[in-house]
Amino acid sequence: MKGYLVLENGRVFTGKMLNDCMMAGGEVVFTTAMISYQDIITDPSYYGQIVVMTYPLVGNVGLVEKSYASKGAMLRGLVLREATDFPSHYEMETDLISFLNKSEIAVLTEVDTRALTRVIRNEGSMGGMITDSIENRNWLIEKAKNAKKELEGDLVQYVTRKNIMCFGRGELRVVMVDLGTKRGYIDLLVKRGCEVVAVPAQTTAWEILELNPKGILISDGPGDPQAIGYAVETCRSLLGKKPIFGIGLGHQVLALALGLRIKRLPYGHRGSNHPVKDLDNGRIYITTQNHGFCIDEASLVNPDIQVTLRSVNDGSIEGIRHQSLPVCSVQFDPEGFPGYSETGFFLDDFVGMLKK
Repeated sequence: MKGYLVLENGRVFTGKMLNDCMMAGGEVVFTTAMISYQDIITDPSYYGQIVVMTYPLVGNVGLVEKSYASKGAMLRGLVLREATDFPSHYEMETDLISFLNKSEIAVLTEVDTRALTRVIRNEGSMGGMITDSIENRNWLIEKAKNAKKELEGDLVQYVTRKNIMCFGRGELRVVMVDLGTKRGYIDLLVKRGCEVVAVPAQTTAWEILELNPKGILISDGPGDPQAIGYAVETCRSLLGKKPIFGIGLGHQVLALALGLRIKRLPYGHRGSNHPVKDLDNGRIYITTQNHGFCIDEASLVNPDIQVTLRSVNDGSIEGIRHQSLPVCSVQFDPEGFPGYSETGFFLDDFVGMLKK
């Protein structure tokens, strides 16, 4: 069946609908990742977005639940050049289209994703609608604009956990403030000898301290950190009381808590091949990222806040460290998988901070 992606600027991209979900709206973004589509589809930080895959063939190895970043699909739509018809892998439990059908995620294929990506790079990420009809084009353009506006509020409330949960039995207790975390962070901390107590995003500083943690991790998640003032206030109240490590959205929340400002990037950083430079040793790390905001350079007036990492592509801030408080953060995903194991040592550094 013929399908379309209608952007808020009026551009229309034609393709083929691959499932029964006839309409979906969200912020249209692109990712340059060549692998790990399972991780992308189930990553809570992609909540509410229509993701354009720049790699031309997607779905080659199907899906297996143990590779999900969370409990299920998080994005609203997926735009592809081609979805493989014959996936194959010895661990495969289901194919891409069956999974997305079951998850009610719209899929549009046979799209000129190179041309679409160039539009987003030139004009910035924008609202869009996947639909099977463009008869009422003006109405669809308005729907596309509204779809993006709907994502300007608090998105964390839709992806954070509802209850406190404990993982592992290590000697070091870490409270993870769940802004939309991936399973990988919990697993990797448990492997490093930590007991992880994951708490909802709305948990207060007093409630966190009552859990008597050795340290606190502010997780990744979706959306604008300025829309979750409650998390910023919690983080601000915890400064100086326990070691804190922020990741992704948590990095931005920590920056706001320290008095810095956040600004929107034109089209964000999304992919698994973003080079980041470590200013301490000059090394370049290849990182996985998904964010549309970054620290505003002009707000760096506190001499106690040191920039530790920068994007090689655009020079934006990718990591900070406080000179007198046990506080640090990174903008990217410092997991040990998939494909970016060289940055897992940032979690080692955090655990080492707790042991001190």
